Amino acid sequence: MALIRSARPEDRAALYRICLETGDSGADATELYDDPEVIGHVYAGPYLAHAPEFAFVLEDEAGVGGYVIGVLDTAAFHDTLERHWWPALRQRYPDPIAPAGERSRDEVMAHLIHHPPGPDPAVLADYPSHLHIDLLPRLQGGGHGRRLLMTLFEALREAGSPGVHLGVGGRNTNAQAFYRHLGFQPLRTLPGGGAVMGWRL
Repeated sequence: MALIRSARPEDRAALYRICLETGDSGADATELYDDPEVIGHVYAGPYLAHAPEFAFVLEDEAGVGGYVIGVLDTAAFHDTLERHWWPALRQRYPDPIAPAGERSRDEVMAHLIHHPPGPDPAVLADYPSHLHIDLLPRLQGGGHGRRLLMTLFEALREAGSPGVHLGVGGRNTNAQAFYRHLGFQPLRTLPGGGAVMGWRL
């Protein structure tokens, strides 16, 4: 039986591991990165550190195998990370000088650390919150992803959010189908067939 609970600081290693093991459009990216933590620094760590009230994990007898993490106010979160999260990481990871098409996976993450994309005002008008969700294969299916999302949605709704959005890559067709099936609406097309999708709370 897999249970959902609020994430705790000691879950950091599990979140980073899950982020890495689902980091290749849902597949295991362990062999793609020299630094196994760099992808977690971008997509998991900041949420656990600066929005823990919207971080939930899915845990079974084998341990934490999934999570959903989000923020209430994407614009405010962006500003918080500029002040309190990225500066230390920018000292640790140099801004890559290689052209975009020649960067390693680690350098792609380092570029994001130095140049995080700003929020899209057109999306935030109705969907000011955003989220990331990842589950290891053993917990995929069985309704666990939906349960995690609904747990986060309830927390965001109670905090006053009118809507939440997420980004999904073009190669992650399973995730795109999952979100459409749940009722997410496409908001904007991303390069390479990806999309920003939204859910009204």
